[in-house]
Amino acid sequence: MESAESANLSAAELEARLKTDGFELLRQLFQDHLDLRAEREQRLYAVTGSDGVTRNNAEADHCRSLVTLFGKVRVRRIAYRKKGAVNLHPTDGVLNLPNESYSHGLRQLAATEAARGSFHEATAAIARHSAAKVAKRQVEALAEAAAVDFEAFFSAAETPMPSPQEVIVISADAKGVVMRPEGLRPKTALLAETSEKKLKGRLSRGEKANRKRMAEVGAVYCVTPVVRSATDVMAHVGDGEPKEAPRATHKWVTASVANDAATVIAAVFDEAERRDPDHLHDWVALVDGNRHQIIRIEAEAANRRIPVTIVCDWVHVLEKLWAAAWSFYKEGDPDAEDWVDEKATEVLLGRASIVAAAIRRKATTLELSATRRKNADICADYLLAKADYLDYPSALSKGWPIGTGVIEGSCRYVVKDRMDITGARWGLKGAEAVLRLRALRANGCWDEYWAFHLAQEHKRVHGSRFSKRPWSAAA
Repeated sequence: MESAESANLSAAELEARLKTDGFELLRQLFQDHLDLRAEREQRLYAVTGSDGVTRNNAEADHCRSLVTLFGKVRVRRIAYRKKGAVNLHPTDGVLNLPNESYSHGLRQLAATEAARGSFHEATAAIARHSAAKVAKRQVEALAEAAAVDFEAFFSAAETPMPSPQEVIVISADAKGVVMRPEGLRPKTALLAETSEKKLKGRLSRGEKANRKRMAEVGAVYCVTPVVRSATDVMAHVGDGEPKEAPRATHKWVTASVANDAATVIAAVFDEAERRDPDHLHDWVALVDGNRHQIIRIEAEAANRRIPVTIVCDWVHVLEKLWAAAWSFYKEGDPDAEDWVDEKATEVLLGRASIVAAAIRRKATTLELSATRRKNADICADYLLAKADYLDYPSALSKGWPIGTGVIEGSCRYVVKDRMDITGARWGLKGAEAVLRLRALRANGCWDEYWAFHLAQEHKRVHGSRFSKRPWSAAA
């Protein structure tokens, strides 16, 4: 900074130079500290491994490299040896060094960036924000390693307990992820193999269907009931201050492309039971109408003997009504809005079957063609098929939510925003890891998870190597 060269640099150039040289300074500080610890390391009388073999021989200055955020450093430590047995290094446990050459700090950065954007972008971000160079394949491997404690973390984490008046809400949905051939489920893989591709270099419209694997997403949250009426739900702009819907609190999200819907829904019930182990609260399941999800929720509730009320998403019903409206009205006709308002209010009042019959009758009276009345029939079929799950009068009078906005938003953030980037083709392990990392961020518990992950890493990598823990003595 005192040189003539520096005197001629702009502020931006100085900043860039300090960043580059700063990494080297931090690397040297790190290296000097490791060297100091190596000089101060106390020799132990003997070290016994988990194999039961005692290592009496000690040999200093055994080295291994560690690639850190600041660059590569060398770790010197004493090795405890016995012929025919693997060397043990207690100092590795003191430092909690990972098995691979990349540090945990670099692993955390790789996991953060891989969850945010493509692995290629993550590689570039690591180069920008550190002095390390990590290849794309290694970034994916580091992200996978970072996500291994996802399930264990939530099993051990402190669970938010609902207040006495709150309702437990569970929800599930799915989103397709385009996979590489080896990541597809057997049936989908067979369809992919037997289908003919129009182009050699890319998939055409309609061809992605046989290249996708469903990512199952589940959510649990609590709401304080807000009693509403059909009029409150259908209030328009200008009708006065609308009554707000119940707000979600203590949201928890999970996602998996490796596990099926039954496994994810079981995990959702596990989380809900941690919040309400004695089943003292009302449980509501919000779904979009998918029959398989409803069956799995009903089966899980029956197995656990938990009364769960299933409610179909109100927005899906409204969209069906709007689609039906265009069977009777021209696109943009204001009368269509009045018709939808009337029918929607009737459904909210518990008259879904009557509305379905009225829609069919209107289509028949107007002598609509099969093509013109198609959406009207789809709407009527939906209302009749889901009638058992459209008890909106009870839900609204109890103050329950009737929309799946939480799970829809979770699917968009956790799955679509990251997994559906242009040209992405996923392997199963990489996709599962990224989904878990994004779910952790959606739950707002990344820092807590990382502390837990480091503790678990210590147990896996170092605790499993020794019959006793010589950390304090080695330090």
